[in-house]
Amino acid sequence: MSGPRVREMTLADCDRVAEIRVRGWQSAYRGLMPQPYLDALSVTEDAERRRERFRQSDGSVVNLVAEQDGELLGWAAHGPYREDEVRTADAELYALYVDPGRYGAGIGHALLQESVRRCAAAGHDRMYLWVLKGNTHARAFYERAGFRPDGTEEPFEVDGVPVPEVRYTRSL
Repeated sequence: MSGPRVREMTLADCDRVAEIRVRGWQSAYRGLMPQPYLDALSVTEDAERRRERFRQSDGSVVNLVAEQDGELLGWAAHGPYREDEVRTADAELYALYVDPGRYGAGIGHALLQESVRRCAAAGHDRMYLWVLKGNTHARAFYERAGFRPDGTEEPFEVDGVPVPEVRYTRSL
């Protein structure tokens, strides 16, 4: 078995990326979000949203996928940091999801390292990301990669249940 290979996402990857994203939500957010909400997530609907966003992209968002032994196993997206939807000079990791059956196999690490590398190469001084406050597994993952919470929290609600997010940052 070879290590993961990270490359830019293509339109043909949208179905598998949607499956990874939806299954990732259903796995990582179990117990943090209402189960009926998670159960109702649709891979088909998410894939259509992925395709539409991909087609309408202005190039500022970079979508990366990780493959291992010919199988797509993870997805990450990064771009300019959004401060109240206004882009800044800093970078933001918008998403990082790994096939739940492959947690701990280095897929997420490879995606994160490539996103960090690309953001640094693009001249960004800092990278931000948001993570659910209760997602201790993800928080530990990001902390191992050098990200630290900066004390900023954002309220987030799913079907009337508060699931606050915590902002993390790392110098590049």
